[in-house]
Amino acid sequence: MQNWLSLTILFLLAASLSSQELYFPPNTGEAWDTIEPSSIGWCSEKVDDLISFVGEKNAKSLLILKDGKILLEQYYDDHDQETFWYWASAGKSLMGMLIGLAQEDGFIDINAPTRTYLGDGWTSATSLQEAAITIKSQLSMASGLDDGVEVVGSTNNCFEPACFQYLSAPYSRWAYHNSAYRILQNVLETTTGQSKLNYTRTRLGDRIGMKGFWLNYVYYSSARDMARFGLLALNRGIWGTDTLLHNTTYFDAMISPSQSENPSYGYLWWLNGQTAFQLPGVQFQVNRMIIPEAPSDLFAALGKNDQKIYVVPSQGLVVVRQGEAAGGVTLAASSFDSELWTRLGNMDCTVSGVNTREEVPFSISPNPVIDQIHIQTEATIESIRIYNTQGQVIYQLDSVLEPVLSVSTLLPGTYFVQVRTSLGVGIRKVVKI
Repeated sequence: MQNWLSLTILFLLAASLSSQELYFPPNTGEAWDTIEPSSIGWCSEKVDDLISFVGEKNAKSLLILKDGKILLEQYYDDHDQETFWYWASAGKSLMGMLIGLAQEDGFIDINAPTRTYLGDGWTSATSLQEAAITIKSQLSMASGLDDGVEVVGSTNNCFEPACFQYLSAPYSRWAYHNSAYRILQNVLETTTGQSKLNYTRTRLGDRIGMKGFWLNYVYYSSARDMARFGLLALNRGIWGTDTLLHNTTYFDAMISPSQSENPSYGYLWWLNGQTAFQLPGVQFQVNRMIIPEAPSDLFAALGKNDQKIYVVPSQGLVVVRQGEAAGGVTLAASSFDSELWTRLGNMDCTVSGVNTREEVPFSISPNPVIDQIHIQTEATIESIRIYNTQGQVIYQLDSVLEPVLSVSTLLPGTYFVQVRTSLGVGIRKVVKI
């Protein structure tokens, strides 16, 4: 299994490894550019294994974008590109974006007390207690209202004051409180004067080609629509030349820890790379990243029964999964996250044995090396990979401007450098001292 954290650090340190320009599919029609998995070094056997694994886990769809282009698209059972499926709580992240848009449009101030929009007495708390509850605290799942009033994961909507009982001050605890979230949808409709379906369509959906609808506070769409929303999030609220969300401060806050009780939660988005996380229905932290097998900069829309939209800025990836529960029923994060990202972190072909035969002539200097290696070849270099002795990719460069690599962060030892050129592929052994 690759160490994604180390890989991310290596990518950031490599000045010549720049993000590819993102592609955005047309807003109408079925046209969507694709990219072959082999073009980024994925082995066809591992792609087949990935498709089989996801299918065995009760999936209806798997869709992966690389820099906006479709890298992998697979449907199972009777699903296809047009089939709609529920987002479950992954729709919370869509609502997080919509609240940001409504604030930008001047309808909502997330720092204002929620009673500004719902009126006094929307809870059973005292006036002073109620005044402390803001839209932002509800986006953060930190309202302090008693989530024990409802069954964990309940889809029953109770918006009577008796359903919102004071338990503690806002931000003193984190709780996955569905009613406190869902009433934000009512705030959106009250403030904009539109149904959430219409506001979603005109303010976001039509502008990115995303079709879908709300039914009983749950959003439904195709896998491609989920991928479009993930691509919008990957590009920080900008679709091509169309900026939907100008407020970068809001976007940054949305995908950053919103409170200390659960640092892996932003404004209705789940965040990887944090020191701890808390799951729905419990009141204790687990002291690690929520998906240690995944890149640390991943953020995700996670829903019941493993509805997933993963976004990885450092890799230009959007990964969508729809279907029935992959294992036991969970409300957000699940073991499927780790199982999937273990595979996605090991899709490259590996070097078997010690093979220094040159299929394409090239040379490396100096060798042994301390900090930089220079590659000389008459052919055009298309990509470079460095493997350890276990055959794992620990460095890759897919846009080669200068054939000079910094290896100062590598531990001393033996490595294999694979150079792919316009004439073929060659491998050389190099020793780091």
